[in-house]
Amino acid sequence: MANRCAIIGVGQTAYKTKRLDVSMAGLLREAARRALEDAQLTWKDIDAVVVGKAPDLFEGVMMPETFLAEALGAAGKPVMRVHTAGSVGGSTAIVAAGLIQGGVHDRVLTIAWEKQSESNATWALTVNSPFTTSLVVGAGGYFAPHIRAYMRRSGAPDHIGTLVAVKDRQNALKNPWAHLKIPGISREMVESTPMLWEPIRYLETCPSSDGACAMVLASEDAAKKAPAPPAWVHGTAMRSEPMQFAGRDTVSPQGGKDAAADVYRQAGISDPRRELDCAEVYVPFSWYEPMWLENLGFCGESEGWKLTEAGATAMDGDIPWNPSGGVLSSNPIGASGMIRFAEAALQVRGQAGEHQVDGARRALGHAYGGGAQFFAMWIVGSDKP
Repeated sequence: MANRCAIIGVGQTAYKTKRLDVSMAGLLREAARRALEDAQLTWKDIDAVVVGKAPDLFEGVMMPETFLAEALGAAGKPVMRVHTAGSVGGSTAIVAAGLIQGGVHDRVLTIAWEKQSESNATWALTVNSPFTTSLVVGAGGYFAPHIRAYMRRSGAPDHIGTLVAVKDRQNALKNPWAHLKIPGISREMVESTPMLWEPIRYLETCPSSDGACAMVLASEDAAKKAPAPPAWVHGTAMRSEPMQFAGRDTVSPQGGKDAAADVYRQAGISDPRRELDCAEVYVPFSWYEPMWLENLGFCGESEGWKLTEAGATAMDGDIPWNPSGGVLSSNPIGASGMIRFAEAALQVRGQAGEHQVDGARRALGHAYGGGAQFFAMWIVGSDKP
């Protein structure tokens, strides 16, 4: 049986279009120091460091972990890098948790980041032949057909994406770290913005952010010394599938279903909508909320948009999704998944500030990446598993 793993420290930077005030190393230290301060630890107390980020082309800096060790207090300590495309923030946290659960280390610092302002993610995603056709459409151009397929399959009306965009941006107004804060956000405002990739409008898509997120994970013995109640890991799961294969369902990928089933089994959950108090889910384009509601088993097929429309995922709904504002409000790609995991931990620790969900005791953190082919999830709780 795995050893128990606890989150005892969380640190985030402010997420902005350009963090010109810091280097890449400075950006990471900002998040890491805040996580250490939250745990009341120093660099010397950390046994190992696990880092993660999106593809190196996103910043044009190859293998940055090789020069960041000193900045992260990891000189002479084990350093591991994880990479699973956009889901990497979540995968990185899971790998770090595995080092605790396997009894390898007592305290692990895990951190994920992106400094997108130093490169161009859309061009980085556009790899020339022979690997793929060069379309220069970015992630939105790739996922828009999947969204249109969902709309046809489910019969969802056109305004559902707008509802998600408004909800998450309203939540972001309560998050001091959020990148996009738009006072007075409304359906009319969202619907008046340009159509980028039908049906995705400008305010229904995620920003390009600079930022980093860090956590300190600890064994049960080390967690006893933490200054504040920890969040306990109740389950973790990762799954992947090829980007293309015969019969692949790009609307509701099997990898996502399998990862969800696995993490629910570990946490003893049979009805996530009833048994979870909130969820931080990777929604880079607003329509992915109803799509992931179905994929993750919160409702039946073609029912996700109805939950969104009924307000079930709002802060005052029965299963709040993305109280922090989500990826729609802050998107340092390599860190976006870890932010979801960290925000879930903050909720069950009762430390989410103005966007705290009352009484949250169990929460889901979710990340996906690539062509909706890499999935990482964990469930955390305020009670020991």
